[in-house]
Amino acid sequence: MSFIKIDTDKCQRDRICGLECPGKLIVFPEKDSYPKPVEHADEFCIHCGHCVAVCPHGALSLEGIGPESLAAVNPDILPDQSQIDHFLITRRSTRTFKKKPLSRQQLEELIDIARYAPTGSNKQQVYWLIVEDQAKIQHLAGLVIDWMRMLLAQSQDEALNSRYGRLVEAWDKGIDRVLRGAPHVIMAHSPGDVFGAGTDCVISLAYLELAAYSRGLGACWAGFLNTAATYHPPLQEALGLPDGHVPHGALMIGYPVYKYHRIPQREPARIIWR
Repeated sequence: MSFIKIDTDKCQRDRICGLECPGKLIVFPEKDSYPKPVEHADEFCIHCGHCVAVCPHGALSLEGIGPESLAAVNPDILPDQSQIDHFLITRRSTRTFKKKPLSRQQLEELIDIARYAPTGSNKQQVYWLIVEDQAKIQHLAGLVIDWMRMLLAQSQDEALNSRYGRLVEAWDKGIDRVLRGAPHVIMAHSPGDVFGAGTDCVISLAYLELAAYSRGLGACWAGFLNTAATYHPPLQEALGLPDGHVPHGALMIGYPVYKYHRIPQREPARIIWR
């Protein structure tokens, strides 16, 4: 089957597919000709699907994947600007979670949304670890505390010692300020040799966090866990990521105990114009 197939009965030769192709791999040899791929297009194509998705006539198929196999955009259910603005500025980090766990179906739905986040050159090299057992989450938090104790024994940084010292002190009193007693932790990781995968993972986690908020769930970035996982071998062993994979971010996920009723102020945007 041809790499790119054109249904000439549907194609209007409007050149949209070629204009939108990120790699400029679709050309029109003559003024009124049908689109065709450039030589070796299959080697350079990132399989983003833009050409299939952007054609208003459903005339193009990419490697056998045609418009009929893709879900259609429904403009009737897209939120308007004010709704999106309000949704984004009302998102808050949740640090107090109910004991009620999410189902695996709920967790899988969040991942399903997050996989639509953009990735560099459409590599899609984002992998997921979901920790759903409360005892395991507490074990991970304890390993983060162990790492902090090691740093406190060696560090001369007063700010770090003050911050980590308070977390260790709270832990010793039975208060988890590392993973906050969250019922679930979701970590994004990738092969360490994939350029830009760290950014891809963070963007995917941001998608997941917003998807969680849309479902009435709460989330908070687990920065202490991710930092310790970068440097502390016992924690790396406990996480059990595939060989060669590195963590790039994690979220605590669960039902929030409290709802927020107001929008706190933020610092003004710092902009440099050129």
